[in-house]
Amino acid sequence: MDLKSVLGRESVALHLKGKSKEEIIDELLAVAGRSGKVSDLGGARKAVLERERRMSTGMKNGIAIPHGKTDTVKDLVACIGVSDTAVDFEALDRQPCRIFIMTLSPADKTGPHLQFLAEVSLLFRSDEKRAAILAAESPEEVLGVLTQ
Repeated sequence: MDLKSVLGRESVALHLKGKSKEEIIDELLAVAGRSGKVSDLGGARKAVLERERRMSTGMKNGIAIPHGKTDTVKDLVACIGVSDTAVDFEALDRQPCRIFIMTLSPADKTGPHLQFLAEVSLLFRSDEKRAAILAAESPEEVLGVLTQ
């Protein structure tokens, strides 16, 4: 999957302000909403929080990938946010997170969602890429790291 087909400048937010999992999710939903592809942010929020209640999407190495399947989108919608401060996301390694990647996908389309998650998870195994994203000063820099 070509990440450039899913992520653009408007889908990147630096300096997230949220101090809790829910606040971060709300900020990311606002970013996803800028795409114009989310018909109901409240419905999307419900799907993401429901998924989060089943099992935290905090991964390892300071990364969380909150996501949800929802009828509020027709195709995969994704965004990335970076926080200046670490947030407890109940990650697998018990470490707080600073890099957040949200995906929303239609309930009846699994392929693109799984492809995107697989592509992103490969990228974040790299200490260098994570450090470059944390140091990025613009959405373009973040996208450059993700797509190189």
